[in-house]
Amino acid sequence: MTFFWILGVTFRFASYYGDHMVLQKKPAGAVVWGYGEAGANVTVSLSKDSKVIMKKMAQVEEHSGTWKVVLAPTDHGGPYSVMAEQEEPKNLTLRDIYFGDVWLCSGQSNMEMTVSQIINASKELSEAPLYPYVRVFTASLIQSEVELQDLAKIDLEWSIPTAENLGHGNFSYFSAVCWLFGRHLYETLRYPIGLVESSWGGSCIESWSSGRVLQECGLTGEATPAVTSPTRGGCSSSCQFLLPTLLSGPKMPSVLWNAMIHPLLNMSLTGVIWYQGEANALVNTDLYNCTFPALIADWRRTFHAGSEGQTQSLFPFGFVQVTGSQGTDHGDRNRCSEPTADYGYAPNKRMPNTFMAVAVDLCDEHSPYGSIHPRDKQNVAYRLHLGARAVAYGEKGLVFQGPYPTKVVVDGARGLINVTYGQELLLLLMHDRIFEVRSMGLSAQEPCQWVPAPMVSASSHAVTLSSPGCRAAVTRLRYAWAEWPCEYRQCPLYNKHLLPAPPFVIDSALRTG
Repeated sequence: MTFFWILGVTFRFASYYGDHMVLQKKPAGAVVWGYGEAGANVTVSLSKDSKVIMKKMAQVEEHSGTWKVVLAPTDHGGPYSVMAEQEEPKNLTLRDIYFGDVWLCSGQSNMEMTVSQIINASKELSEAPLYPYVRVFTASLIQSEVELQDLAKIDLEWSIPTAENLGHGNFSYFSAVCWLFGRHLYETLRYPIGLVESSWGGSCIESWSSGRVLQECGLTGEATPAVTSPTRGGCSSSCQFLLPTLLSGPKMPSVLWNAMIHPLLNMSLTGVIWYQGEANALVNTDLYNCTFPALIADWRRTFHAGSEGQTQSLFPFGFVQVTGSQGTDHGDRNRCSEPTADYGYAPNKRMPNTFMAVAVDLCDEHSPYGSIHPRDKQNVAYRLHLGARAVAYGEKGLVFQGPYPTKVVVDGARGLINVTYGQELLLLLMHDRIFEVRSMGLSAQEPCQWVPAPMVSASSHAVTLSSPGCRAAVTRLRYAWAEWPCEYRQCPLYNKHLLPAPPFVIDSALRTG
């Protein structure tokens, strides 16, 4: 990036502006900002075909040394040039700039996995040059105890996709899920897509959360900081919040929010996709139904404010309901963190304008990166993009999630449970253990544990289960609530679009027939 020293002050764009980038198209105005001499005037101009079509002026703020302009809403397309001029006869120019939709991709190592690590990697990499208008950018692994104004380091500056920058290295730039999601959107929308990756393997949700989120969810304990060298990849469940141990890396409260999200707040965005939860499988798991909705709400407020209102206050937020891994047993917690605020589906009342990709059926026992890192990221990204089309882009009638129960009736006399679904079912197989029931014991001293409820029959919209549980009435029912509920793409229930039924736990909704 070009910059100039003027009277001891660096005149430059903020770190994540560069040639080949995508700026947010209308109806939002794209925010452009940078650094200069306090009090100086800065003129920002937008040009196309050597013709200036827009000019904006700003003054460098005294306290921060920054300037910021909001460009007039611009239709998708390009290429444009963006020039910033300070009072000295110096100017900065960004070239090959396009307007389109900008998406932020964040989370842990399943988001970090590069295209070279997934199935059919060679084919995916060879096709990268076919999508020159899907532009990519990756922030470096940086942590901070205080909120940073700008990114301290960048792994991949704004780039046109190539096999090299999409498959640079294991758990390095660029994210396979982020790339495939953007590529699917481009194939549908046919205009430029900008993808910003900011993720860190093994990170807990608390690391990506501001102090406001932690306080809202009661996570106010103090931790002792430690400095370590960043290491990409890994999906450790060892985030030890509120424990009297030395914490380090991406496990410290707010350190990734401070260094890898807060600096991006001025950016005008369309939305966010999120792939995280494995690291919270044993840590603050019961609080995930607070921390995740609170993080979404906090990111929305702060991106809206930082972008001068250009990023929607309720921008679309997509996420992955992650698969599990073999060799782990979390007891009744049983799965990675449940991300739907206990609704089982998205969007819902606590999480409006969200969408979810279910990955419970994408287990990968033989993944060379460990079974917690399944290589089928194509289906994850495809399911995410369906949600984006329906929720973010308002495509009517598009089915983007598998079947979910609308009614559960217990027939105690016959020992059966009838589960009715809101979509037509595609039954792949009968399964003896994927549904489970729990009953109240005859006394508080005699609780009943979860026991299998075998599938005995199925119709186009319903499944009948056998209930061989305790002597008292069934009070809870769950589906696929296990680390390894089924083999690859072989869960029992899908819809006709081959979208799997999501895991669920239902209690108070049970009715006795």
